[in-house]
Amino acid sequence: MTVFQKEFKVDTKEGQVSYIDITNSIHQTITESNIQSGICTVITAHTTCSIFFEEDTHDKDENGVDYLQLDLNTILEKIIPPHLSADSYHYPGEKHYQEVESWPNPEEWLPNGDRSALWNGDAHLKATIIGSSETLAVVNGKLAIGKTGYVYFADFDKTRERTRKYRVVIIGE
Repeated sequence: MTVFQKEFKVDTKEGQVSYIDITNSIHQTITESNIQSGICTVITAHTTCSIFFEEDTHDKDENGVDYLQLDLNTILEKIIPPHLSADSYHYPGEKHYQEVESWPNPEEWLPNGDRSALWNGDAHLKATIIGSSETLAVVNGKLAIGKTGYVYFADFDKTRERTRKYRVVIIGE
């Protein structure tokens, strides 16, 4: 049995949920692995990000967001409203603010000491619901998905743009 893994970086946007089609990087990684039969797991370690498997509808809004992703945003916002104030959610509490402020580089999380940069409780909850990984089959050296299947990376944290990571792990023979 062989294990092959590769890490990728993606850039996300401020002010909107970022959806990134990562299907091609997965296909390329499977080819590079030379694994013919097994499983492919795609994982993000970020707590406001998700990996999910869905169709590309080929229709997009003026910002380039796929219609199914727009619908997902609408449904998730009905369940989990935006984090607009310190009173929107219990998170983050005073101890969390103090912890972040004690880190070696708090400016990375609290630009100019602005505590509202941590008002992303909604993003954490949305990522929890969608999940941080997908596992798919590898058959005959290819990702075993249908013609309309795509794998997406989503960052639900709209507080600032960032560079995020995901890892493709292929296990098999």
